[in-house]
Amino acid sequence: MDPMALATLNGYTVIAVALLIGLGALGTGIGFALLGGKFLEGVARQPELGSQLQTRMFIVAGLLDAVPMIGVGIAMLLLFANPLAG
Repeated sequence: MDPMALATLNGYTVIAVALLIGLGALGTGIGFALLGGKFLEGVARQPELGSQLQTRMFIVAGLLDAVPMIGVGIAMLLLFANPLAG
């Protein structure tokens, strides 16, 4: 592969990794904020369901937290073992 093309590919890869990790973190932060707000609303409306709602909130929080972890894994693959670089 041409060295100039490889440098361009590496530059685009760094930009893609930054967007992948940054937008994943932003989306997760917004998701956690909405999840926490709705949990507090639900407990304020029906306090007797607090333990059930808390259990479900933690399950959803775990699933929500998995998304940026997968994104970081893909980002590390692109940075250190880029399959596009040939």
